Amino acid sequence: MTAATAPFHSDAILSDDPNWWRQASVYQIYPRSFADSNGDGIGDINGITAKVPYLKELGIDAVWLSPFYPSALADGGYDVDDYRNVDPRLGTLEDFDAMAAALHGAGIRLIVDIVPNHSSNRHEWFQEALAAPKGSSARDRYIFRDGLGVDGGLPPSDWDSIFGGPAWERITEPDGTPGQWYMHIFAKEQPDLNWDNPEVRADFLTTLRFWSDRGVDGFRIDVAHALTKNLEETLPSKADLDAMGEAAYLEGMHPYWDRDEVHEIYAEWRKLFNEYTPPRTAVAEAWVHADRRARYASPEGLGQAFNFDLLQADFDAVQFRRTITKNLAEADASGASSTWVFSNHDVVRHATRYGLPVSGPGADGEIMAGQAGKHWLLGGGRQEDVDIELGLRRARAASLLMFALPGSAYLYQGEELGLQEVGCEIPDAERQDPSFFRNRGVEIGRDGCRVPLPWTAEGTSLGFGPGGSHLPQPAWFAGSSVEVQELQDDSTLSLYRRALALRSELQAAEALEWLDTGRDDVLAFRRPNGWTSVTNFGTEPFILPAGALLVTSAPVDGASLPAATTAWLQA
Repeated sequence: MTAATAPFHSDAILSDDPNWWRQASVYQIYPRSFADSNGDGIGDINGITAKVPYLKELGIDAVWLSPFYPSALADGGYDVDDYRNVDPRLGTLEDFDAMAAALHGAGIRLIVDIVPNHSSNRHEWFQEALAAPKGSSARDRYIFRDGLGVDGGLPPSDWDSIFGGPAWERITEPDGTPGQWYMHIFAKEQPDLNWDNPEVRADFLTTLRFWSDRGVDGFRIDVAHALTKNLEETLPSKADLDAMGEAAYLEGMHPYWDRDEVHEIYAEWRKLFNEYTPPRTAVAEAWVHADRRARYASPEGLGQAFNFDLLQADFDAVQFRRTITKNLAEADASGASSTWVFSNHDVVRHATRYGLPVSGPGADGEIMAGQAGKHWLLGGGRQEDVDIELGLRRARAASLLMFALPGSAYLYQGEELGLQEVGCEIPDAERQDPSFFRNRGVEIGRDGCRVPLPWTAEGTSLGFGPGGSHLPQPAWFAGSSVEVQELQDDSTLSLYRRALALRSELQAAEALEWLDTGRDDVLAFRRPNGWTSVTNFGTEPFILPAGALLVTSAPVDGASLPAATTAWLQA
């Protein structure tokens, strides 16, 4: 963590509006899979810079950059070796500055991922902890505990890691004897930091200021709900936690998820963010009970929090309306704007989810799209399981509806191309996701949504770079490439470009009025300045209300809105 800070300079003219983020269109870039400038098969910072004209034409307001820090890639870059530097395989700090300047010059803000729950096991702090004795200040930056049983040979608790296996790893002491255990909620290469340690808190403030001074406009906070822990002398067992049930979460009593103390950290961060003009933004990745999400999104905290409710909903009008209404009310109560997202680097792409068969009951007697995606992964991820045409049609309709909603729209790279998830086409030997290796034979992991983008219809990596790609691209990617879709007026790329351009023109107050359609499977709402979005979730056509068509997710014949189609109208 020794890289020097360079002041940010740019000729860009960006507004100082402190509320620019409230209804922004934010495009997530997974750097290693976006564009490769040097032919080593890994996407890089200069590759992103070269594609800034594409991003500008797409019509987004901001880029969210997934981790680009030095990393062994034990978890796709979320195992960070150095929080204030760039992975040499991706570029340099100077390359980062050039990218930020290019984005700002195109009128695009920059949000970066911060991973505060854990570092990598290669981080200088963790290496220092391994070399230091029990009880040292170096070990206090992490969560070390003595083991249980004879000679401490059992882990301090029976908690499971998110990626499978125990949440504790035993170390070898400097003298070569078996030693203490350290906590890792995720992979063993991702030791959890101790946020009760003042040095940890101070160092992350330094990191936030480092990137803010380089021109970063905001931060996406990874696992924002997990930082603070309650590690008493006797740790509860999995059975104890199960017995506590929902109360452990609603009352902030879980030992490592969503504890009330975490908001003290974010209040301190907010003070730092507000020193800048405009204030730096932040959005929490907080998988918490809906009743507790507002605190992460409060003006005194991070300001915004992801809701993944639409992502987990089936393509169903009742679920969509209930979810939208609830989340708009939550956002209003917290003073934040809502966030909408269908795909990201951790989930099955929604063009695939919406093409999967419904099989098995969810909470409301239906299986949700998120559950369907998990089921598909567990089943081996076969393309023949997917109704590709139906999935894409529904995905286009859902995305156009999302762009009409008040709040921030978060896009994941490749969804503007209508990309399907890559399933079992990736050979086991070429997979990278730790969840595949730790749960082998159970799930195939998240590599399928991280396959490098197809920019051209030909070439060894379909225009991703002059060499190959770090994950294999299936042959059918070529037909979805940017090169192909730019020539098609009815392509998904063309739809996204038209919709995002209109969105920036039409957005007004953060409100909507639901309209009566006379059908349970058709949703319609009006925005404050008079434009209307109508989505037909059903199987029969719907007669549209009067108005000029602005954009539709599929061809519309006259005033008849087909099944699985969204239309925007101007009265």
